[in-house]
Amino acid sequence: MSLNCLSLLLIALMMNPSLITQSAASSAAADKVYIVYMGSANPAKESAINSMLKRDGGRAIDPLRTYRHGLSGFSARLSPEEAAAIADHPHVISVFPDESYKLLTSRSWDFLQELTEYNDVVPLAGPIRPGFCTSSPSSGLVIGFIDTGIWPESESFKSEGANSNPPRGWNGTCMAGADFNITACNGKIIGARHYVTGTARDWAGHGTHVASTAAGAAVGKASYYDLATGTARGGSEFARIAVYKACNDRLRCKGSHMLSAFDDAIGDGVHVISVSSAPDEVPSRSPYFLRDPVAIGAFHAVERGITVVAGAGNTGPDPASVFNDAPWIITVGASTIDRVFRADVVLGGGGGVVKGEWLTFPDLDRSPIHPLTDGSTAKEGNASYLAASDCQQDSLKREKTEGKIVICEVKGKDPTINLLTQANEVQGKGGLGMILVDDVTRRVAEYSGDFPVTVVSSREAVKLKSYLNITVDPLATILPTVTVGNYRPAPQVSYFSTRGPSVNLPNIIKPDVIAPGVSILAAWIGDDSESTPKGRKPPSFNIISGTSVSCPHVAGAVAAIKNAQPSFSPFAIKSAIMTTGSSLPSVLHHP
Repeated sequence: MSLNCLSLLLIALMMNPSLITQSAASSAAADKVYIVYMGSANPAKESAINSMLKRDGGRAIDPLRTYRHGLSGFSARLSPEEAAAIADHPHVISVFPDESYKLLTSRSWDFLQELTEYNDVVPLAGPIRPGFCTSSPSSGLVIGFIDTGIWPESESFKSEGANSNPPRGWNGTCMAGADFNITACNGKIIGARHYVTGTARDWAGHGTHVASTAAGAAVGKASYYDLATGTARGGSEFARIAVYKACNDRLRCKGSHMLSAFDDAIGDGVHVISVSSAPDEVPSRSPYFLRDPVAIGAFHAVERGITVVAGAGNTGPDPASVFNDAPWIITVGASTIDRVFRADVVLGGGGGVVKGEWLTFPDLDRSPIHPLTDGSTAKEGNASYLAASDCQQDSLKREKTEGKIVICEVKGKDPTINLLTQANEVQGKGGLGMILVDDVTRRVAEYSGDFPVTVVSSREAVKLKSYLNITVDPLATILPTVTVGNYRPAPQVSYFSTRGPSVNLPNIIKPDVIAPGVSILAAWIGDDSESTPKGRKPPSFNIISGTSVSCPHVAGAVAAIKNAQPSFSPFAIKSAIMTTGSSLPSVLHHP
């Protein structure tokens, strides 16, 4: 699709003014922040902006942010009446509330290399070598990350081997802030801007993980407490990094901040933009693109030759659940890789082993000496059997769970019930650990604290329940997590990854591509106590999952292609990625 076609698409969406401006809330509603979008950047629109801000007969409007590098517009605190009046201005395309978006929270690149070798595909950058989706040490490619910032001291962002001179055409800056000096920009990190928290430093970990996945330098013997040990590296390890901290430490991103980040990234001269955020709900049909900061920012980035990669969302697997579905964005779903993290259950009396998965470091005896029960057996008097089986809050009786490992089940998709609330109920009633039977939400392995937990499938639970029912004094233990490689089938689309088609444009198939997004090891912040098991130092690397993890895999590949083929447009790069896939041999699909 050419940029002319994109322009025609936007014009078609704009033809019906009644679709563009959202109806105001009640006239009694308090003022709130709105985004005023005025199309492509044009100096002639500055006077129009000034006239709107200094309206005759009304109060002067103080803009919170203005957009002028790639797009025109501003954000400001307005009353519904003021927003409606501004929407009628001939230079205004849309006016919409400034809403909050959520972030879509090593071995993966080796696995992609393995798939490439099976398919006999030679990347555009040349013969396969470690870190095959890579760039040269002299690379002038810059990837911009709109996220939670960066932890510059990570080994993944070391400057050794990086060209200290800024690439040609780079106009960015390194903004100092709290605990973030301009010396953090070291030749590898060449730009940093912040729109929240007063610093580009990452206090959440997400932005650091994402940046190192796409463009991190090679770090040997990386692991999460000896799990997933290997060399961690980005897909384009010599690409430069520009940080745009638009998301806060609670992983929320204001639309106006993201638009500022897009606008600055365009002005700074990045070549690729990685963005891993989405609204809380699947948007309504067109003209949603005229009210979506990611779609708007991405459109104007692509208009300037910048490829934009975005996560598809984590609320699958229902059809038409995909986010970031604008046709000018490379939308990325998440897949598994050939590695799992096993935390098995050993049953007493020769009862065998039940396969489980989770990241856990239990302080339990490795021999099966701990009493075993299940939630329904340990029911509190007034609780229902369903609630007790689920280990819902206040459903278990302490006298029946204290000193025992408790089997809990997931019976449905109640958003108020999750692994943490279930584990808290078991732990709060004196339990030693929890075995969660879950085929409903299909949780992927993550660290959830010091309390021993593992997750088993209903198929594995058959053995577990049979043992529990026929054994007079059932015993068990939960083993510490170990890494298991060469797991098949792989890759598979992850259960949580959203599916198409696009709600806004049903004739558009989305996501465009899948990439590793399950249990991926990458750099982390240096002071995260929540990811640190008891008695250990904070990790330098962490394992997380989500389409926000698969997104930077593709961003790294985009940078490698752009490095090898500088003349490729964003759509040529998108085509190269989408059309070079092929069916995998059966050896990759079956144990």
